[in-house]
Amino acid sequence: MAKNGTGLLLVMMDIDPEHEEDFNRWYDEEHVPERKAVPGFLTGRRYKAVEGGPKYLAIYEMDNPEVLESEAYKAVSGEGQSEWSKRVVGRAKNYVRNVYVEITADE
Repeated sequence: MAKNGTGLLLVMMDIDPEHEEDFNRWYDEEHVPERKAVPGFLTGRRYKAVEGGPKYLAIYEMDNPEVLESEAYKAVSGEGQSEWSKRVVGRAKNYVRNVYVEITADE
């Protein structure tokens, strides 16, 4: 049985077409694996909009929102970002990043 967390990180953004190949490679090869290696990150999934925008969406389920305060997370985010991450994130447009905590009761 899969473990369910109570925290959710949602990230949405657009990227110019000339940078999409690098963006998608970065997400698949570095970013999602890096996040999923952080203790407390349970899942990492990406989506592309069928309609509306921003075009790209990433959803990460976490044990709880406090995972984002951990030393392991800080080591790969903010000042700990790779040069590739800095380049790709710097190109993002319409960037939205929200952190959520589950409020529904288990059934």
